[in-house]
Amino acid sequence: MKLENKVIVITGGTKGLGKELALGFAKLQVQVIVSAHTEDGVQNLTENNILFVKADSRNEKDIVNLANTVIENYGRIDIWINNAGVFHTFSVDDEFIDMEKAHAIIDTNLFGTIFGCRTALKVMKKNGTGTIVNILSTAALDATRAQNAKIYAASKWAIRGYLQAVEAENADSGISFISVYPGGTKTELYGEVKPASFYDYMEADSVAEKIIANLNNENPEKEQIIKRPSK
Repeated sequence: MKLENKVIVITGGTKGLGKELALGFAKLQVQVIVSAHTEDGVQNLTENNILFVKADSRNEKDIVNLANTVIENYGRIDIWINNAGVFHTFSVDDEFIDMEKAHAIIDTNLFGTIFGCRTALKVMKKNGTGTIVNILSTAALDATRAQNAKIYAASKWAIRGYLQAVEAENADSGISFISVYPGGTKTELYGEVKPASFYDYMEADSVAEKIIANLNNENPEKEQIIKRPSK
């Protein structure tokens, strides 16, 4: 597809990869809308003519409101990017699993994607066209290196299963689905507990450039794997 004049929604779009995607898209002739559950980091985006809508990806009503706001302002949604994500580590040596953190991962990564897909599908089906992009992780292809991030990896594998089913269900809808599997990327996702190899990770802006370039192709790859360069 060509991105010119597209209306693009990005969840979790005020930090990390989502922010770099928003800024990258803003350089093109497109309208970008980002959401997040807080307003941190919004000023730099709004200065670039990017619309911010406060919405918690864990709350389906918020996501529906996000879509309604976009429709009210721009009349349609061409591309919806499910990017919001949460990462926490867990050790087998922990006495118990921290269920608050575990639920944050599942509720944001899995249900956030489900809510985004459901909402985008309802809007796009009315026009018979649209693209839903889902940001997963290479941990959804091979979790052997995610040993302290097992619940995070499980959430991404669950998304793959959901997407296979929902894409098959909507095969004749005119809506396309693209899954992106980035390798380790330097973002705020990891908080203060960074993986040992964090400083070898890819820069978020370079990953965003690859995603945007793929979407700007006439025939984008439906499964885009972005690996860290070999040393």
